[in-house]
Amino acid sequence: MKRVQNVISESRLTLPVVATYGMGTWAAAGLFHEQWWIQLACFAISTYLMIELNNSNALIRIYSRMVSCSFIILSSAMCFLFCSISQAIAELCVIASYIMLFRCYQDRQAAGRTFYAFICLGLASMFYVHTLFYVPAVWLLMAFYLQSFGWRSFLASVIGLITPYWFASVYFIYLEDFSLPVQHFLQLTDLQFPYDYTQITLQQMVTFVFVIITATTGTIHYLRTSFNDKIRIRMLYNCFIVMNILSTSYLIAQPQHYDFLMRMIVINTSPLIAHFIALTHTRVTNISFCIITISALLLTAYNLWISSSAFL
Repeated sequence: MKRVQNVISESRLTLPVVATYGMGTWAAAGLFHEQWWIQLACFAISTYLMIELNNSNALIRIYSRMVSCSFIILSSAMCFLFCSISQAIAELCVIASYIMLFRCYQDRQAAGRTFYAFICLGLASMFYVHTLFYVPAVWLLMAFYLQSFGWRSFLASVIGLITPYWFASVYFIYLEDFSLPVQHFLQLTDLQFPYDYTQITLQQMVTFVFVIITATTGTIHYLRTSFNDKIRIRMLYNCFIVMNILSTSYLIAQPQHYDFLMRMIVINTSPLIAHFIALTHTRVTNISFCIITISALLLTAYNLWISSSAFL
């Protein structure tokens, strides 16, 4: 017997309805008043790339758009992050890098795709330099899970990572002014020990707790049922889990980077919670789905009420 969660997760109407909900959230948050058109375009492209990430890798073994729907709903719940152009572009680039990296699975000769994946990471770091902290982790994922790490792919990754900076350097050489690049990389030293957690707002804390509960639910479910998926899919989901743990740990240690790290957590949580919603059928999981959905809607309303310019 199909339950509510299964009917919704397998329906072809779910994505259009959720996309409409997302657009409504953007409008309520101040899209027209604040002119967030570039940010909205990045969000739309990111959503499309999440669809492509799911389709090209068959992350869910049945027809379901829950990966992209989960991304839209979780992102909409964090509507107070809509205003940042640089982080929106960095988020888009990270998703694009995932698509290219996953296509390199078990191919140590895939220098071209690795190059393009790290160009995306390099571009992301140009807009948010702390993305560079993820590079060693990506190399480890390539070595242990994607099994695509070799000397060719390593060199391709290094060249790809510095390529955006190489093109940018031409501009700064022309200007004969390197103060901006220096300031850009000096941001990597923006580390605080210990951090004053009293600067974290209630809004940020509530949102963090909800997303982490969602991520934990999806992770536990996947670890318990991963034997049902092919080995390749298991490796990809292991990548999501590792990146989620890394991002959460980084956020707890350095919460001044809350905004970008929450975007990273949402990217990696979306496939995990989508897998849980689409591929479970019990009464308990159906109740969990309803609770998660209602909580997401309430959190969105709360964040809109707290931070939206529409309510000022």
